[in-house]
Amino acid sequence: MTQREFSQFVAQYEKLVFTICYQFVKDYHEAQNLSQETFLSAYRHIDSYQGDNYKPWIARIATNKAKDYLNSAYSRRVMLASDEENSVETMASAMQTDTSQQPDELYISQESSGRIEEMIRSLREPYREVCILRFLNEKDTQEIAEILGRPKKTVETQLYRARVILQKQLKEVYSYEKR
Repeated sequence: MTQREFSQFVAQYEKLVFTICYQFVKDYHEAQNLSQETFLSAYRHIDSYQGDNYKPWIARIATNKAKDYLNSAYSRRVMLASDEENSVETMASAMQTDTSQQPDELYISQESSGRIEEMIRSLREPYREVCILRFLNEKDTQEIAEILGRPKKTVETQLYRARVILQKQLKEVYSYEKR
């Protein structure tokens, strides 16, 4: 494909690609960046494309770029993690971005993660500090004990109690929203 033909290709599909990207990421500038990445990827692989209808092909590339972006953005975001299984972590992992989610589901998932982070940051001491280090900074209990100069058992107890508090708050929030 010549450069002129590719320019016509871009002109023909740029609105479609941008719309797809924007529907996923809900950020104008990120959608522009993803659109550029989509066309760059298409440019690199257009000669190997075996069809004659480019629309579904370019739409799939745009969708995959947006989903990849959301997955990487999620992995950069804060995740609750713990050595033991409990409902706070289970709820957080359930909010992990699923590539089959629709944009509205992704928004709800991201909003929920933000709420959990707010709940952690609003805990009273000594729970706030240990939770921030554990869940937001992903430190293990030994590292937290060393950072705070506390015995490891104390940190474990504080984390346990903080989880109980967070579980109660999550149950209240989500049972209230279901009404």
